[in-house]
Amino acid sequence: MDILKFITAGSVDDGKSTLIGRLLYDTDSILEDQLEAIKNANRKNDDGTVDLAIITDGLKAEREQGITIDVAYKYFQTDKRKFIIADTPGHIQYTRNMVTGASGADLAIILIDARKGVIEQTIRHTFLVSLLNIQHVLVCVNKMDMVDYDQESFEKIKHDYLQFSDKLTIQNIEFIPVSALRGDNIVIKSRNMPWYGGPSLIEFLETVDVKPFATSGKGRFPVQWIVRPQTDELHDYRGYAGRIVGGSFKVGDEIAIMPSGFRSTITNIELNNDQKENAEEGESVIIRLKDDIDISRGDLIVSASDIPEVTKDLEASICWMDLRPLDLSQTYLLQTNSKLSRVKIQDILHKVNINTLEEIPADSFSLNDIGKVRIRSADELVVDSYAENKATGGAILIDARTNLTVGALMFN
Repeated sequence: MDILKFITAGSVDDGKSTLIGRLLYDTDSILEDQLEAIKNANRKNDDGTVDLAIITDGLKAEREQGITIDVAYKYFQTDKRKFIIADTPGHIQYTRNMVTGASGADLAIILIDARKGVIEQTIRHTFLVSLLNIQHVLVCVNKMDMVDYDQESFEKIKHDYLQFSDKLTIQNIEFIPVSALRGDNIVIKSRNMPWYGGPSLIEFLETVDVKPFATSGKGRFPVQWIVRPQTDELHDYRGYAGRIVGGSFKVGDEIAIMPSGFRSTITNIELNNDQKENAEEGESVIIRLKDDIDISRGDLIVSASDIPEVTKDLEASICWMDLRPLDLSQTYLLQTNSKLSRVKIQDILHKVNINTLEEIPADSFSLNDIGKVRIRSADELVVDSYAENKATGGAILIDARTNLTVGALMFN
C-alpha cells in the first residue's frame, strides 16, 4: 500500500482544519478517546455540532483564536492508501511554516472560500506550491453551503484560478466543490450539487496517480558516513554509507567522487549485510569501491556519465525564516545534505511580491520574504537545479552565531 503525502493551504478561515477534521471523522480515523475529548470540548459550531477543527489545532493559541499557526501532521489510511496530511497555516506571518510543511508533499490541496473567491493569499499559496515544485494541485472550493451550492460561483472561481495559475509551473490542477462543515463531497458525494459529476475528496485522494518526485535520473549518492570497522576480521574494510537520492547504481558502474573528480568502480553494494547487484533511488546502502580514495562525509558519489558542475558561485530562490533581516556582511553556513560550507550572500537579485507575482528590487530580506539571491561559497559545491532533484538542489541556510535555520534555498 503506497503513501500519499499532501498539504492543505488556504486563507485564514477558509476551513482547512475543518476539512481535515471532517475527512478523519467521516473515514472513522479518530480514536474513541480523542472523539470523546472533542465532544466534551467547549468549541461548538453555530448549529451546536462539534467543531472538527479541534482535531488539528494542537496549540493552545490555535484553539483560542481558531486559526492554524504551526504545521499539524495527521496520519490515516483507507483500504486503498495510506495518507500523511500536513495542515499548514494560511496567515502571511507563518509563510515559513507553510514552506516547511510543503517541502516533502506529493500533492497540495488549496482551499478557497466560495463566498470570497480567489484572493491574495490564494495566489501566495499557489506561488509557494509552484516554487516548491509540487506538480499536483487540488482546489477545493469550500463553504458551498454558504452560496446555496451555486454552480456559477464554482465555475467563476475555477476560471479565475486557472487564469493566474497559467503563469506558474504546475502540471495538474483539479477542482472539487465541497462543504467541510456539512460533509458535502468530502467522503460521500453530495446530493446538493447534482451538477458536479466528479469524485468526492476521498475518492480523488485514493485514486490520484501521484508518482514520487521524478528526478533527472542522474546517479546521486551523498556520503553520510565512512564505514571503517578496523577489526581483525575486517581490517581493510572501507565502505561509504548513505541514501541514493537520484538514479541508480550497480556493481561494476564507473563513478566519480565530487568535488574532487576522482574516478573509481563500484565493487560491492551492501544492505543489512546482504550483497546487492544494484540499488535504486530511495535505498540506504553501503557502497564499496575498487580504489582507496580520500572521501569525506559530504562528498557526492555520482555516475561517471552524469557529472554535475562544480562551482563556488550559485543563484538560488530563498524563503527567509528569521526574525533578524538578512545581513549581507554576515557569513552564514549552507547545508546541502551532509555537507556544511561557509557562504556569503553576494547580492539580492530581487524580492517577489507574492500577492502579484511581481519581481521587485530589494536590499534585504525580512521574515517570510521570498526572492532570489547570488551566493559565494568558501568551498566548491556540487548541486543540481531544484527542478531536477530536490535532494541535491535544495539547502538550508544557518546563522553561525545562533545555529538557527534562517533560510530555505532552492538552486536554479
